[in-house]
Amino acid sequence: MATFFSYSAESRIKKGNKLLKMNKIINWKKISKKLKGFYKKDIEDKGGKRPYDTTKMFKCLLLGQWYSLSDPELEEALCVRLDFMLFTGFELLENCPDETTICRFRNKLIDLGLEEILFKEINLQLEDLGLKVKNCEGAVLDATIIESAARPKKQIEIQQDRKEEKASKKMEISESKDPDSKWLKKGKKYYFGYKSFVAVDREKGFISKVHITPANISEVSQFPEIINGLKTKRIYTDKGYTSSDNRKLIKEKKLKDGIMHKKTRGKNLTVWQKLKNKLISKKRYIVEQCFGTLKRRFKFRRASYIGIVKVKAQMYLKAICFNLLKAVKMIEIT
Repeated sequence: MATFFSYSAESRIKKGNKLLKMNKIINWKKISKKLKGFYKKDIEDKGGKRPYDTTKMFKCLLLGQWYSLSDPELEEALCVRLDFMLFTGFELLENCPDETTICRFRNKLIDLGLEEILFKEINLQLEDLGLKVKNCEGAVLDATIIESAARPKKQIEIQQDRKEEKASKKMEISESKDPDSKWLKKGKKYYFGYKSFVAVDREKGFISKVHITPANISEVSQFPEIINGLKTKRIYTDKGYTSSDNRKLIKEKKLKDGIMHKKTRGKNLTVWQKLKNKLISKKRYIVEQCFGTLKRRFKFRRASYIGIVKVKAQMYLKAICFNLLKAVKMIEIT
């Protein structure tokens, strides 16, 4: 329901504000249904203070990831930014949640495993709007490194990337505040953290699948998990996913093979294989653009939380923000 505050605030906000557009294109009532039962009080009202509206709180989490804000920064922004107030519906200062409430809500959302459910719901809504392709012609897969929120105290065992895997070196083992993070050597650089896998549709570049592993897990071994459930006709990947098992799996799923060919010892690539690699590489730019946006626009070079469960949840929230950003750029709101 429009209020005097909302009328006044909207007149002061620049036309085309992304948050206000996002508020209009998403059916938040459907989001609310996915969050039903989040609190016991939603089911059994036995009196006492009512909890914060779950949909408004979920919007707060999206704002935190969209603008890469800490919980204290988000609490402050909710009190001073007009577009934040209009987007969340927390228009009165006394009604704004504090940083502790935001943190507890996020942890409970993760404990209930709702971040993936909400990601899928928003993708379905984007498909219904005709923005995201329901059954895409091709899906492009790749992975990137997300550094741990925790700093390692010492060096630990390091798994070298791809071509250097056979030459891995064992180093001194130590503890870290993030027990799920692992070391990876890529080129001449060392990374401590996770690998973030995504599948994006070839047509418009929306994220369709998210998967997180420790950084030392090989990409080729994760291929079955990433393509599971994808609605596509062809899979595009780089050489890191090349294996006879993965090609066999593609045939079993009746998908078209877009895995680049990898040169083996004592055997050069054929002219046809080189041509295929060149054609596939031209289609993979869209996933590189995805990682570029996640790391530059949404500042997801480093995780904000400790542990693979929370990092995966953050990746889902960042993916939702990424897809919504693409959506608001594509649609015109009158």
